[in-house]
Amino acid sequence: MSVAISRAALIGIVAIAPMAEFLGCATVPLAIAKEPAALEVALKRARFEMNCPQATGAMLAKQAIAPITSAGGGERVEFTIGVSGCDQRATLVVICAEQADSCFTADGRRR
Repeated sequence: MSVAISRAALIGIVAIAPMAEFLGCATVPLAIAKEPAALEVALKRARFEMNCPQATGAMLAKQAIAPITSAGGGERVEFTIGVSGCDQRATLVVICAEQADSCFTADGRRR
């Protein structure tokens, strides 16, 4: 038993495939989309608390966390960011939500 594909069907598949690939890649995972904002929030807080404007940061870890169901929340991501400068180091936890335009810092550890 052989399967015959008409020329019109083949042309349709070839024409739709790139569009389907483009649309499938149109959504960026939350962890990637929010990473720059999370790093910026961590740096602002650390530079202030450490009184060190030249402090730099590095992404240490990121993970998806459960939404707050009582608030009807969506996806959230927790970032752990290490900041160092002026002979000080700090670790901050930053949480970003899918529906929010900004992120917030939770308490981290300081050394």
